[in-house]
Amino acid sequence: MQLQLQTWPDVETYLKRSDGIIMPIGSTEQHGPIGLVGTDALCAEIVARGVGEKAQALVAPTINVGMAQHHLGFPGSMTLRPSTMIAVVRDMVQSLARHGFRRFFFINGHGGNIATVTAAFSEIYADASLAGGSNTPGIHCRLKNWWESPGVGRLSKELYGKAEGSHATPSEVALTWYGWPQAERHQKMEPAIAPNGSFTDAFDYRRNFPDGRIGSNPDLATREAGQRLYEAAVGDIAGDYLGFVGKGATV
Repeated sequence: MQLQLQTWPDVETYLKRSDGIIMPIGSTEQHGPIGLVGTDALCAEIVARGVGEKAQALVAPTINVGMAQHHLGFPGSMTLRPSTMIAVVRDMVQSLARHGFRRFFFINGHGGNIATVTAAFSEIYADASLAGGSNTPGIHCRLKNWWESPGVGRLSKELYGKAEGSHATPSEVALTWYGWPQAERHQKMEPAIAPNGSFTDAFDYRRNFPDGRIGSNPDLATREAGQRLYEAAVGDIAGDYLGFVGKGATV
């Protein structure tokens, strides 16, 4: 159930039975030679919609641009400054909290968002704690990285082993192809598995990883694997969401 496809009376009715909402968040950045620039946002969005359907929960509009300054050496990549991203997350949560939402379950598609989103949660909690008043239950936020669900971890190991890597992974590419099959394309990688290593800024990243991959071979991706990864992620995360909103883990 997408928030933007509801009317305000629909949302008012929903709030009578639940104060939880799913918040997909990703990034717009390069994903190697065959991965879509929107991979991280698309992965978060498709998993969030699936979880929302399974758990009968509202899903907020996807935050499509994240903290990705290190990808700016590649055309099409976009970023928010950490301070901007904190402000965006804070304003979105506080806007919805005004209407009665209290439990915000962020489904994340980009590792570079983790530190900043966690800092945004601290700002939100500080706003509530420093406002004064009684010690009553307030806003609760949780961040869930879709690729870290147990089922996805098992599948990615089974399907790709060490070729999964950490960026432009075959798992995330496969998931986008399942959702958007017209995007599927294949290209032999050289080397087949990209190197691993560290980086600092965008220049350093492009120099160390000239085709954008880190430790991965996305050419191993298939739409069929994407469907398996989707089903595993939705099954695991729907249980996590229901537990977070106090409805148990049985779906």
